[in-house]
Amino acid sequence: MGMELRRISKTCRSAIIFILVLCVHVAHSFYLPGVAPQDFEKGDELKVKVNKLTSIKTQLPYSYYSLPFCQPNKIVDSTENLGEVLRGDRIENAPYSFKMRDAQMCNVLCRLTLDDKTAKAFKEKIDDEYRVNMILDNLPLVVPIERGDPGSPAVVYQLGYHVGLKGQYEGSKEQKFFMHNHLAFTVRYHRDVQTDSARIVGFEVKPYSIKHEYDGKWSEKTRLTTCDPHTKRLVVSSSTPQEVEPKKEIIFTYDVDFQESEVKWASRWDAYLLMNDNQIHWFSIVNSLMIVLFLSGMVAMIMLRTLYRDISRYNELETQEEAQEETGWKLVHGDVFRIPTNSDLLCVYVGTGVQCLGMVFVTMIFAMLGFLSPSNRGGLMTAMLLLWVFMGLFAGYASSRLYKTFKGTEWKRVAFRTAFLFPAVVSSIFFVLNALIWGQKSSGAVPFGTMFALIFLWFGISVPLVFVGAYLGFKKPAVDDPVKTNKIPRQIPEQAWYMNPVFSILIGGILPFGAVFIELFFILTSIWLNQFYYIFGFLFLVFVILIVTCAEITVVLCYFQLCSEDYLWWWRSYLTSGSSALYLFLYATFYFFTKLQITKLVSAMLYFGYMLIASYAFFVLTGTIGFYACLWFTRLIYSSVKID
Repeated sequence: MGMELRRISKTCRSAIIFILVLCVHVAHSFYLPGVAPQDFEKGDELKVKVNKLTSIKTQLPYSYYSLPFCQPNKIVDSTENLGEVLRGDRIENAPYSFKMRDAQMCNVLCRLTLDDKTAKAFKEKIDDEYRVNMILDNLPLVVPIERGDPGSPAVVYQLGYHVGLKGQYEGSKEQKFFMHNHLAFTVRYHRDVQTDSARIVGFEVKPYSIKHEYDGKWSEKTRLTTCDPHTKRLVVSSSTPQEVEPKKEIIFTYDVDFQESEVKWASRWDAYLLMNDNQIHWFSIVNSLMIVLFLSGMVAMIMLRTLYRDISRYNELETQEEAQEETGWKLVHGDVFRIPTNSDLLCVYVGTGVQCLGMVFVTMIFAMLGFLSPSNRGGLMTAMLLLWVFMGLFAGYASSRLYKTFKGTEWKRVAFRTAFLFPAVVSSIFFVLNALIWGQKSSGAVPFGTMFALIFLWFGISVPLVFVGAYLGFKKPAVDDPVKTNKIPRQIPEQAWYMNPVFSILIGGILPFGAVFIELFFILTSIWLNQFYYIFGFLFLVFVILIVTCAEITVVLCYFQLCSEDYLWWWRSYLTSGSSALYLFLYATFYFFTKLQITKLVSAMLYFGYMLIASYAFFVLTGTIGFYACLWFTRLIYSSVKID
């Protein structure tokens, strides 16, 4: 025992040291909006960075320099956190030269002559509607799009600009590809009147396709006739766009304009996060609350009226003959706490659900406090991974505690399965999907170093913490059942059709899903349509409603099941609320065919693979909520009756 305690103590010390180092790194990488502004004097150099190329049609990101764009003398990669790498971000320096409040016109970036390979690469990216993403002072590049809809914002912002566009010349039916080779940047800044320094509050661009022309042979001093700062000729539109064809010459140019803005630095993300659907979110909340109120009424009626009447009647029975004539949930008191089949697996899933619940709850708290805002790229995913790892302590504790309640003795076996079952399933799907992404040479493929870090987080921290939690949980005394279990199982009478396990389980999952499906639409949109999701206050409220709904619907159906003298409630309580994951996956399938434009097989496999992982996590989360609600309910009612 002493040796075992010393090993656990050593493991704890190693985990704590790693956590402290990790916290220092994470704290250093956190970028809190409104906390760390950067002041620029007039003429200061501004560092423009390029990020991945993205497309909502393929969902496969690529690094910026995977296409033969103009390059700086030396490409320098920025340090990315774990979440950025998993998202496929590849942040690198750009060849653009900006100086604060120094407007530039018709700067020539470079001149390229396309060959067959580069022309094909550009055409493929244009055909798949890829966008170029850039960053300036931690602000993403956006394209302002004017809208004339009444009641809508006058301008909405699209993240990144398209590599090019497809079109036809007038009078021709042949489809052509055109390159956006001229970029008109607008940098908005807020100036401090006293110090004359400025802070960047906006980064916009308007892309143009123009076939640049010049006189004579090309040299570094060649002046363009289509875009000339000396004659004040700007690119505002073009009758001759730049075609993408082999042996075609492409000249890349850009303008930079600086505009003073009244928007303060602390509010600079407001325009990016402007949403016109708050009413829909409030409708979602009201819709969910109505479901909760309906279920709460049913639970209150069961608990305060029916149960009170049942308990009073059972306690007033004086003779054994009267007790034998009774029907209902009291008759199964000798079997209701009988150990279920596959109890080890149930313990594992309950522990995993506790791990998911803890991760989601703490992540939402941090998100609502602003630590995981969109300005902290990759912060949300990094936080979720780290919290999942550290919540392994609670997973081991919960599974081992329940296992001891089931009179189990092999706690190490349950701890091992808790540490490996769910992560192994998720990792297997993830590795297959990563292999597909790697085969497409996408930047979304996880590098070897990051893969090693993920494996270390799993085996080096999560697994030891699960075992520590399981050891602590197994040391606790087992929870005594309020009634004794008979040696011989009672025969379950024939059930009505509506109490069929499959039917009641599928019915039970509808209401929890109905409480969250509207918010689920916005989450899917932010993930798959490359938009920001930031309304974590709404999301936290919906999450609380989900917990209440799962608990209440499971308690109601469990009560009906016990009244039918069916005492096999352990697994059914887990599956009743957990079945909402099935509806989540079906909704994701509906969303795929109605909202997304994915046509490639690999992209479709990525979508359904990741949504399968999300549905699996949702299953263990909601199932655990329903299980604990039923466990509390059954212990409560059977401890309230007199049983000889």
